[in-house]
Amino acid sequence: MTYEPMPVPTPKASRTTRTVLIVVAVVLALCCLCGVGGGTWLYRTYNNAAGPAREATTAYLDDLMAANYDGAYGRLCQKSRDAVTRADFTRVQSAQLKIRSYEVTGVYVANYNGKVRAEVTVRYIQDTTGAQATQVLPLVKEGGQWRPCQ
Repeated sequence: MTYEPMPVPTPKASRTTRTVLIVVAVVLALCCLCGVGGGTWLYRTYNNAAGPAREATTAYLDDLMAANYDGAYGRLCQKSRDAVTRADFTRVQSAQLKIRSYEVTGVYVANYNGKVRAEVTVRYIQDTTGAQATQVLPLVKEGGQWRPCQ
């Protein structure tokens, strides 16, 4: 009599590796989605804070470039308007070298104990000399509007 070996069932394939890879892929996808969502939210928050300060600065500088000193004076904060009369502001600005072009290179907005301030860094080129200079223009928020305030 001969004995035939009993057939051994084939072992089930281990699916541990596949399960681990699926879990890792899902976690990475969630991290990417959260990163994109968080980045978008952060960008919009910054633009909502810095955008109006940038716009107020460009409007002020555009008025100065166009020699619209009355308009530029009207954009100043109350503290600056109290410190200098419209006539003195016009006299001083008209005596200074004119700006040929400018570029806003940075905007910093801060809220300290409910007092909102901004600093806008501007690089400009003077018209007659071609000299370049960088200036930080402080702004304050008055009545919901950003205003240059020296």
